[in-house]
Amino acid sequence: MSESIIEKCEKSGLRLTEQRRVIASVLERAEDHPDVEELHRRASRIDPRISIATVYRTVKLFEEAGILEKREFGDGRARYEPADREHHDHLIDLTTGDVIEFVDPEIEALQEKIAQKLGYRLKGHRLELFGVPLNKKEEK
Repeated sequence: MSESIIEKCEKSGLRLTEQRRVIASVLERAEDHPDVEELHRRASRIDPRISIATVYRTVKLFEEAGILEKREFGDGRARYEPADREHHDHLIDLTTGDVIEFVDPEIEALQEKIAQKLGYRLKGHRLELFGVPLNKKEEK
């Protein structure tokens, strides 16, 4: 089992105030890719004293420490997810803004093949697909 965000912070020597602990726990429970405003909404339900500025500073600190990764999906909002999650790609629904995580072995193999064909050994990649739901009538 991977370390929690709080454990990573402690291991990195970051000072964890009670408000940072609340923000870390909100991030731990997130099953989506929240932006700062959403993190603030969730954290302030637990501790109403948490300001949006505290959330901004905390995610920046966590990102600089390599604990969080910032993702930008073209909607002008930075979103966050734990940095050590298993590899996955993203499909962004342009109508709702929903972010769907997926892994496809065929895509992974194709990327390796392309890198080799171009004379490279792939060390990592990031794939983001942008789409709209298919209209059932248009599928015919």
